[in-house]
Amino acid sequence: MKWIAIAGTWRNTNAQVEKDVREEVSKIIASGDGIVTGGALGVDFFAIDEALQMNPSATQIKIVLPSTLARYTAHYRKRAGEGVISSKQAESLIAQLESVHAVSPSSIIENMTTEVIDKNAYFARITEIIEMADELVAFQVNASEGTQDTIDKAKKKGIGVRVFGYTIPEQKSQ
Repeated sequence: MKWIAIAGTWRNTNAQVEKDVREEVSKIIASGDGIVTGGALGVDFFAIDEALQMNPSATQIKIVLPSTLARYTAHYRKRAGEGVISSKQAESLIAQLESVHAVSPSSIIENMTTEVIDKNAYFARITEIIEMADELVAFQVNASEGTQDTIDKAKKKGIGVRVFGYTIPEQKSQ
């Protein structure tokens, strides 16, 4: 089995991005391969949701978190409280991660040492995702920095990279 990294923006997506993510993940899961992703909103959320629909046992999913699941959950609730994301978004993501953990605890890869979830923790998570991956499928919106970092790391590792590029007007926080 090959592990395909799925990466992309959490901040700014649309119906086309979601459709493309779901189609690619559907092909990966149907082929018997697995996805490795970061457990965030947006692209990661769509990818995990699609993979779970096709394989409810979550055996073809690896989710790399920048911290422990408990700390990550608290972080998302804090971000909702700050108005960066909505409470609905935070709770949907938390429910998704907890459901994966319930059926396949080994599918959630926690970073037990991260105390502060910040840009450095997210970029370290990207490095770990690429270390686990045999290929990368990236969904890059508006030349996002995080997705570009993922693409650069995959190219440096020498694995196959496919990039879906999008330009979407920036949205206000929800």
